[in-house]
Amino acid sequence: MSPRKETLKSAKGATASAKAVKGFTNEERGAMQERARELKAESGRGAAAKQADGEGEVLAKIAEMPERDRALAERLHALVKASAPALSAKTWYGMPAYAKDGSVICFFQSSHRFKTRYATFGFSDKANLDAGNVWPVAFAVKQLTPDDEAKISALVKQAVG
Repeated sequence: MSPRKETLKSAKGATASAKAVKGFTNEERGAMQERARELKAESGRGAAAKQADGEGEVLAKIAEMPERDRALAERLHALVKASAPALSAKTWYGMPAYAKDGSVICFFQSSHRFKTRYATFGFSDKANLDAGNVWPVAFAVKQLTPDDEAKISALVKQAVG
């Protein structure tokens, strides 16, 4: 086969496989729409109003979660607030998050939101968790033991630095 025909054949195959990709899931699109609403709402508020509204919005989002995720989110919310009172609660892609100077440091992601088998507690790149060349930034959470709570509390304190 000539190189030109091979190139054309490859291009056709690439186009066919590109069509098979569907893009974002409904859950991902929903999260992006929530983030757009959050940004729009934040743009019209002062700093004090953002902090007060953020706490209420986070508690409302937690209340909407299924029981298992709600219990985890409530406990993590209390842990973050106790470990790093300087962090302000806010929603981030429709999920509870905690920010310092407007930048998200850590967040909770419900298992129900993206239909996963476990919830996630994670840290953004703004968190001071650097440890060598490789370190974890998100953790699967199915339940919280006192040891788990102590680890998360220590990580949150370190993340805020």
